[in-house]
Amino acid sequence: MPLYEHVMIARQDLSNTQAEALIEHFGTVLADNGGKLVDHEYWGVKTMSYKINKNRKGHYAFLRSDAPAAAVQEMERLMRLHDDVMRVLTVKVDAHEEGPSVQMQKRDEREPRRRAS
Repeated sequence: MPLYEHVMIARQDLSNTQAEALIEHFGTVLADNGGKLVDHEYWGVKTMSYKINKNRKGHYAFLRSDAPAAAVQEMERLMRLHDDVMRVLTVKVDAHEEGPSVQMQKRDEREPRRRAS
């Protein structure tokens, strides 16, 4: 099955447990449609560059999935209809990276940036 990565932004007035419950809810949507949620990370409340629906902050979540395209389309459709979800980004990837995402790594654990020549 194809591999996907999703980033979801939920409203800032949700509690942490409600935001994490959204992640679990959409994981079950994938499972009901023949896919599976491989891994997920809750990134916390972060300030956005610009307002979305009069919100300056949002709960960010990162999901890795292994699911058929129909399951991902259904999950995205339900995310867009959900009142608490403001934005969704889905990217198809060749392979999931091991370990935590760059967002969750400490600065000294990251690979150094390459210099432009």
